[in-house]
Amino acid sequence: MKKKFEIELGKRKLICEISDFVKQADGACFLRYGDSMVLSTAVMGEERKDLNYFPLIVEYEERYYAAGKIKGPRYIKRETRPSDEAICNARMIDRALRPLFPENLKNEVQIINTILSWDGENDPDIIGLLASSISLLISQIPWKGPVVALRIGKIGENFILNPTYKQREESEMDLVISAIEKDGKILINMIEAGCSEVKEDEVMKAFDFAKPYFKKLISFQKEIQKAVGKQKIEIKKERNLELEKEIKKRFGKDIKEALEPKEKIERTEFLKKLNERVEEFLKEKFPEKIGEGFAILRKEYKRILQKNILEKNLRPDGRKPDEIREIFCEVSVLPRTHGSAIFSRGLTKSLSILTLGAPGDVQLLEGMEITGKKRFMHHYNFPPYCAGEIKPLRGPGRREIGHGMLVERALLPVIPSFDDFPYTIRIVTEILSSNGSTSMASCCSSSLALMDAGVPIKAPVAGIALGLAIDEKGNYKILTDIQGPEDFFGNMDFKVAGTEKGICAIQMDLKIDGISREIMKECLEKAKKARLFILKKMKEVLATPRKKLSPFAPKILTIQINPEKIREVIGPGGRVINEIISECGVSIDIEETGKIFVTAEKEEAAKKAIAWIKNITREIKVGEVFQGKVKRVLGFGVLIELVPGQEGLLHISKMKPLLKKGKKIKVGDLIPVKVVSIDEIGRINLGLVFPKRKKHGK
Repeated sequence: MKKKFEIELGKRKLICEISDFVKQADGACFLRYGDSMVLSTAVMGEERKDLNYFPLIVEYEERYYAAGKIKGPRYIKRETRPSDEAICNARMIDRALRPLFPENLKNEVQIINTILSWDGENDPDIIGLLASSISLLISQIPWKGPVVALRIGKIGENFILNPTYKQREESEMDLVISAIEKDGKILINMIEAGCSEVKEDEVMKAFDFAKPYFKKLISFQKEIQKAVGKQKIEIKKERNLELEKEIKKRFGKDIKEALEPKEKIERTEFLKKLNERVEEFLKEKFPEKIGEGFAILRKEYKRILQKNILEKNLRPDGRKPDEIREIFCEVSVLPRTHGSAIFSRGLTKSLSILTLGAPGDVQLLEGMEITGKKRFMHHYNFPPYCAGEIKPLRGPGRREIGHGMLVERALLPVIPSFDDFPYTIRIVTEILSSNGSTSMASCCSSSLALMDAGVPIKAPVAGIALGLAIDEKGNYKILTDIQGPEDFFGNMDFKVAGTEKGICAIQMDLKIDGISREIMKECLEKAKKARLFILKKMKEVLATPRKKLSPFAPKILTIQINPEKIREVIGPGGRVINEIISECGVSIDIEETGKIFVTAEKEEAAKKAIAWIKNITREIKVGEVFQGKVKRVLGFGVLIELVPGQEGLLHISKMKPLLKKGKKIKVGDLIPVKVVSIDEIGRINLGLVFPKRKKHGK
């Protein structure tokens, strides 16, 4: 069996093939856009009654063969750990799919997207999300899709649907929006964006531009489901009324008390003891319903939290809906780093440390899509102590990588160009204490660390996270600066980072099906108000980048030479450049254009190396006179160093005046010489220079 479906989208064909090649998966499809193609599969396992959460796994597998490449280290040529981009793409797809699964589904579900072909123009991430939706839609797995996604760019005044990589380089926004249809309306269910300080209105216009294409894609997927879709498994929504009644009766008062205004540490201790009591009760009375019992407990927490907010305007810490927690900032907190800053918002506290490096310290990228160099990096660490927990210390997980990349995307628009600031920049954020919105706190502390180091950024960047409380009737309230319970039991995490001028990054995910255009617009407006307030607080500590770099930062001096002279600076087998590096204690990076960067801890060392390079690349002319040093004695003459790195030949025929005197020439001798000629290939021929005789009077 093989069925083919296609539509035109952005002047390119989107082609879906359903076949029995992947027969043992519950749902599978091959989706092609241009010459980029993704295989997406969906498989559901047995029910896990022991779990109190939904075990969904989403993978995004890049394959080098898709781009016609053989990559990897010399002895390992197969793909190993996913790239950071692949991990972020998997997270993005997960965030769009997860809200549409039934609340009480406890079966393991795995979605795998394998990139089979990549044309260098069409990003497989959007294709993977659409393919995942189709695979789930045509399977028997219970799911409330379809979900559709589009990438929107903007060049000049024109919005572009699914821009190519080249168009994205020119675009002022890279906006990915996924949406669903509910009761005839298009609802937004996930956003991922990187922008060049764009206005909030521009984001809304981009959504309006995409709306008709969302409808077209939804109809396309429904057509496929109608043609080849399987009958969905029904998940019984039976409520265990007895268990629900017992939990509310025994613990209802404590659940309400847990969400009354209090500090996180106090609440955490209260919840810990409450959970222990609930577990003891379930083991004794309902030993086979422990997972279900805790699901009821969480549902009750959520119900009371939303009721308090919607009916009483009461948040778990007593704040008003648009009130931001107390902010504290400090810079230069570490004595020897190049730049450092702490940003505190309530109990959420982040420490960012900036390090400046030489141009050669860039990260080399070698992936399926991206091959090149990366000179600005942000790394995010979430150690267990920041949440009062004990866990093994391992490598960064998906969350750490995702948050790090979000902050990196938010800061990138304000980072100076390499021509203006030829340093490699690395920021590491250590989360010291966590109570919601650590990634947005990282934006603030990283921005301050950049300015503390003297990096000439365009403007400081601040970030804020918003939440949502909404009931079945559609009544809602948007919460500014969400903390722990509002994030965990809430319906939305809407993060916006930017400058005073505009938005630099957005990331939104939901625990409900979707939000309306009106809610999205209001979120952007409230985020702007909060962002400007936070930026004002940050500027009270440090308003602009420091005029001078840290005294501990390396010094970089540059020199432009004739590209044809590069080989002379490097020397045979790297002999010359290695001598300069060793003697001066510097690192040297050379571009093909002839631009040379010399990096050193002390400026004097860099200046010494620059002077050396100037001598090597100096254009020696016929007639110039030098006090040369003998470097080698040959049978037909001697090689004399005129300036470091440049030598000339004093032929034996020109040495008679010296030899007549019986002088024995050895390495290291200083001989006054004159440039007699320079041949076509640059060889310098020398002659002796004799002091002028004084004229004696009569």
